[in-house]
Amino acid sequence: QVQLTESGGGLVQAGGSLRLSCAASGRTFSSRAMGWFRQALGKEREFVAAMSRGGTFTNYLDSVKGRFTISRDNTKNTMYLQMDSLKPEDTAVYYCAANVESVFELRPPTKWGAYDSWGQGTRVTVSS
Repeated sequence: QVQLTESGGGLVQAGGSLRLSCAASGRTFSSRAMGWFRQALGKEREFVAAMSRGGTFTNYLDSVKGRFTISRDNTKNTMYLQMDSLKPEDTAVYYCAANVESVFELRPPTKWGAYDSWGQGTRVTVSS
C-alpha cells in the first residue's frame, strides 16, 4: 500500500474552480493507476476520475466530463484534479486512491474495490 494525502478542498461559489492535490509516499506511485472518488452526505462513494500509471489513459464520470481534469506528475509523486465550472451537486468529500502496482499501462479502473490505498479525504463545498 501507499500513503496518500489530499489537499485543496474548500468552499467555492457555483461556477468557480478548485484544484485538488494528492501526495503519495514511497517509490511505487509511478507504477500505480490513480483515481479520485467522492462521497456526498447520505450517498454512496462514487467514482469521479482516474488515470493510468503513465498518464496515457483516463476515465471520467459522465457528469464531470469537460469540467474536471485529472493529471499526475510522477516526478513529484502527486496527482491532481482540476475542477472548473463547479456545481452545488459536486459538493462532497473527495478521496484519492491508488490501484495495485502494475507493469502494464492499462485503462484505469472505475470501481472503488479495485483500489487498495485511500487518503483521508478533503471536503469540497459548492454554494449556489
